[in-house]
Amino acid sequence: MALAAVPYALLPSTPAGARPRVVDHPGADWMSADRANYTASDRPWTYPLEFVVIHVTQTTYTNALGIFQNPRKKVSAHYVVRSADGHIAQCVREHDIAWHAGNWDYNTRSIGIEHEGWVDRPGYFTSALYEESAKLTAAVCTRYGIPRDRAHIIGHYEVPGTDHTDPGPDWDWAHYMRLVSFA
Repeated sequence: MALAAVPYALLPSTPAGARPRVVDHPGADWMSADRANYTASDRPWTYPLEFVVIHVTQTTYTNALGIFQNPRKKVSAHYVVRSADGHIAQCVREHDIAWHAGNWDYNTRSIGIEHEGWVDRPGYFTSALYEESAKLTAAVCTRYGIPRDRAHIIGHYEVPGTDHTDPGPDWDWAHYMRLVSFA
């Protein structure tokens, strides 16, 4: 009853268009990309989700998050996976369009997952990174009915028109896909 006496003008308001900082993948931390680095959407209603694109950051986990939070960078991914322990940060909600693939059509139809490391430093591709990423990819595939195969779980280098090479020749696709299939 005491709250009923408090004028609504004194209660904190929710900014127009604000969305709760709730992650789509249990256990992930919300580390929002700047709104200048992705497109708000209502997927899968506005665009079907058909792919998961696997990336390698070419920098550290912390630096990748900083890049996504910098409004001048014009880049983001839905998730970043840390090398040491497989910890996952979500930067863009799955229903929104992250700017990760370098191809607008693929951006609209995919979830982008960045992995801490460099394409020429396979030591960053730890068991923890592979395992947690595979669980994430499998969960995304389940949520949106994406087949768990290499035609739908692709490397950034496989996006048409890209000049990227990630995740690189040291990414163990056979091992990763086995983990995804059993997750």
